[in-house]
Formats: sequence, structure tokens, C-alpha cells
Amino acid sequence: MTLNLDLLRAFVAVAESGNFTAAACVVGRSQSAVSQKVLRLEDALNMRVFERTSRSLKLTHEGERVLAAGRRLLAQYDDFMRELREPVQPTRLRLGVSENLVQSQLPLILARFTERFPSVQLELTTGSSNGLIESQQAGLLDVVFARRKREGSAHRGRVIWREPLVWLAAKGYRNDASRPARLIMMPPPCAYREVMTDTLDAARRAWTVACTASNLIGVQAAVAGGLGVTVLGRSFLQSGMKVLPVSAQWPALPASEVAVIGEDPATQFIVEPLVSMFIEVLTTGSSVTSDEETASVNKPV
Repeated sequence: MTLNLDLLRAFVAVAESGNFTAAACVVGRSQSAVSQKVLRLEDALNMRVFERTSRSLKLTHEGERVLAAGRRLLAQYDDFMRELREPVQPTRLRLGVSENLVQSQLPLILARFTERFPSVQLELTTGSSNGLIESQQAGLLDVVFARRKREGSAHRGRVIWREPLVWLAAKGYRNDASRPARLIMMPPPCAYREVMTDTLDAARRAWTVACTASNLIGVQAAVAGGLGVTVLGRSFLQSGMKVLPVSAQWPALPASEVAVIGEDPATQFIVEPLVSMFIEVLTTGSSVTSDEETASVNKPV
């Protein structure tokens, strides 16, 4: 069996972007052309890679296997073509990573990066998403991986991952609707803080600041310790915490997204493998918490 790599690239683009319209922009083809390529891939492999409905698109079990193997194959092919073309290797990449984005897994990403690009001098900056984006726009950083609100975001960049925001509390938390919500938050500017307060204000739910923490570790510790409730991405669920079901007291929240900002053709052969590393880590972190979250949602608030 011979597999056309264009079919595989179209499939990976759809899987990573979440829909055919966005994938069409990534691969530079029409939506119908991308759809046909995915169908041809399924015919060539004799398996379904997506479960499709009128409202959703989800990878099948076989599709997940094809995605993992396909990313490796395309990365190897791109490495092969780069060696043949012998591009000028940049000596420095000024990388900005939003703090707490991949907090525990960042050493793993950096180790993989060094193994793949040993000659590149990496200048790593971590900080708030807003601060990193401003630094990139000022020319102080080459590329930034930033977390931001999905709705109303005016920043440019390519979205590589999306995640629902959820209300998090200690496992033993019991809500008292007669009292203001006790919130745990980081100092401004903080997108999570803004979402939290704006959502409760819109629902006319009174709130008070129970704890202000300087970083995510402090927020998670305060939540697990029962000081109050916070808003974070679903992947930040930890032992000792639970997700509060959406209700009148805890209204539905927007999604957050991770975007790569500042892509340049001269460094794209470095940035694209980095994107794949981040997507793998983010997806793994989200799936690890899914079972724990499901159990916690079913518990009383």
C-alpha cells in the first residue's frame, strides 16, 4: 500500500484544528478538497479515522493511532527534506511560554527540543500571556505560546489547542447560596480572574476575594485546601479538587485556547516541531484528568 503524504497532512490538519474549514486554511486547499483527501485516506487505510455528525467531529480509536503515527512520519519526512535543502540554521530562538501552560511538562519539551536542535541557542522567557504577547509585538521575542480567552480575543496567532474553563473547588466543598462566592485568584492582569468576576457579575452572583495567589501553584493549593473556588482550564484539575457542575450559582464559562504567535518562515522548521510537542503534552494532560473530572462532577456540590 502506497500512501500519499498530502492525504496524511490534510488529516492531521483536520485533527489538530478540529474542523474542515480551519484545516483548509492550514493546508491551503478548499474545504471540499480537504474532506475528499480525508475520505481517500480512509479508503487507503480501510478504516474510519473520524466519527462525524452534523455538529461534531471526533477521532475514532483508529484515528488516534493514525494521528500519532502520522505526526511522526511527517516530522521524519520534513527532517529529510530539510537536510536535502540545507537551510541556513538560525543560531538563536527567543521563545516565550505562558507560565503555567505546561508547567510540569516544560522540562520534557525542552529536553526533546535540545535533542532535535542541538545547535540552536534557546532563550526562554516565561511570564503572563499578555506580557509575552506584548514582548513579541515589541520585537523582544521571536515566537510565543500563550493561553488566552477564546471569545473576543483580538490577538493574532494560530490556535493549536482549545480547552473548556471550569469552576474548581476542594473535593469536600459545599456551596452556600446565601453567601457571596469566595474566590481564589491571581493578581491582575489575569485572564482567569477576569472571566471569573465577569461571569459572576453577569449572573448577579455576589462574590468576595478569599485568597490572592501570585502563581498557579498557590491557586491550586488554596483550592485544594478549601479556601474557595477558582476558574481554570479543565486540565488543571488535581488530586483533592473537583469540578463544580454548571448551575445558576456557577454559570457556564467560555473556552480558553492556546495560540502560537510570531511564526516566521525562517524559523518554521523549528517552530512546527515545537507545536507538535506542545499539542502532545496538552492533549495528554487533558486526557489524564478526564476520568477524575467525570467522577468529581457526579459528586454533590
